[in-house]
Amino acid sequence: MTPAALEWVARFRRHLSSERRLSAHTEQGYARDLAALVKYCDRAGIADWHALDTQHVRSFAAHSHAGGLGARSIQRRLSAVRTFFQYLLREKPGASVRGERAPGHNPGSEVRAPKARRRLPHTLDADQMARLLEIPPGDALTTRDRAIMELLYSSGLRLAELVGLELGSVDLRDRVVQVLGKGRKSRIVPVGKAAAKALQAWLKERPAMAKADETALFVGRNGRRLGPRAVQLRVDYWARRQGLNMHVHPHLFRHSFASHLLESSGELRGVQELLGHADISTTQIYTHLDFQHLARIYDATHPRARRKA
Repeated sequence: MTPAALEWVARFRRHLSSERRLSAHTEQGYARDLAALVKYCDRAGIADWHALDTQHVRSFAAHSHAGGLGARSIQRRLSAVRTFFQYLLREKPGASVRGERAPGHNPGSEVRAPKARRRLPHTLDADQMARLLEIPPGDALTTRDRAIMELLYSSGLRLAELVGLELGSVDLRDRVVQVLGKGRKSRIVPVGKAAAKALQAWLKERPAMAKADETALFVGRNGRRLGPRAVQLRVDYWARRQGLNMHVHPHLFRHSFASHLLESSGELRGVQELLGHADISTTQIYTHLDFQHLARIYDATHPRARRKA
């Protein structure tokens, strides 16, 4: 593609980070998908964005599928194409960047990816979670790790939300935490008694570990903000030490939080607010988990459902 066409991509990436304030991880995902589109356009001899039509996008999706890309990945690529062209249209059809015309339509609006099989998230049951959190008293790192895991399960935080917490984010008096979620949207979620107690214990240990100018709630051995990878490794360490024979990662706490809360309350809208989901359909996947639990109980106990040995 022409340098002018590539300038649109550069401007779009700046728009994602500065105007929409998306995370670096999300912005990089858009960049990879658009790089694949640029590569396809180069092979197809398409030099300008206004020359890309619906059939080209459909062919792009087909080539992605033929190259071994799964349905979910193709859905993500098409979403990136649609969002990119929405941006171009917002910049006014006919506007120019170094002499190039912007497109007059969104060629991705009518293209649909193959339907992906919906995968239900894995969760820990209440007994497994209790076993994981029964960490005996230990050193400052042990105290910190317990506070991290208690908070993940108590409040259903994403990993990025957890490592982004500041000292002032937590109000132990009212037992709430202020979280900066996706799209930099702020929400306030409650903190359970066990998590509040674990956090109090950690805050007594934190001054001896943290650098004087560090504002992060959770810090590492170097006294600076704890990174996502470090949290993943510590969660995995404690899962193995507590005898859980499965892969345990930070997001599993969020899935378990949502599943357990929905199972006991049935309040889908409330769980949506606590998780910070923009669309309730994202939260509804946990109702399928609850139905699976009920179906297992039915199959095991109903006289007409039990199978003969």
